Amino acid sequence: MGRKSVSVARRKEIIKAFYKVAKEIGLENTSIAKVAEDLSISNGLIMHYFKTKDELLIGLNEFILEQHLNIVQNDENGIIDTRQKLHNLITSLFSRNWNKYFDDGVFYSCYALIYRKKDFNDSFKSYLQALHTVLDTKLTEAKENGIICNKDIHEITEIIFALIDGAYYYLGTFNENTEDYKKKEQVYIKYALNILDFID
Repeated sequence: MGRKSVSVARRKEIIKAFYKVAKEIGLENTSIAKVAEDLSISNGLIMHYFKTKDELLIGLNEFILEQHLNIVQNDENGIIDTRQKLHNLITSLFSRNWNKYFDDGVFYSCYALIYRKKDFNDSFKSYLQALHTVLDTKLTEAKENGIICNKDIHEITEIIFALIDGAYYYLGTFNENTEDYKKKEQVYIKYALNILDFID
């Protein structure tokens, strides 16, 4: 393993520890010292890879993107060449499966930082744009494979993501095991599917 590979692996280890500590005590209470303590290493070693906490926050944001892409690029969906695969993809985007990959508390603490830190705002925007690009690609696949015939895939992508973000934020206040939660989730999925022009 080369020096660069070791550096990448060590950075990822530190970011994961940063996420773990933030999940336990809140992002606002997480410091380089507490991450170092969790890893049983010195503050200096962490600062060798991340000069400031802000750099570490951007690394955390990249980690969020990596985890969220696990849902959108799930191998179970594969190439979108059937109506059922597209239906499954849209359904998964509205599900709480995101929680398997990243903690909501940490995510929304990160989101709040876009209003206070310009560099983080740019990083977070890039992360959202990457998710939009993947969904855009999936919907384009569906169109090319004769599943849908929407003229403006980019516009549809924007609308679906607006529905997803709003639904996820609102549904986070409900217990996902309740009937009320499930009914709301199904309504959002229905309307997202309704804006797709399926070819019979």
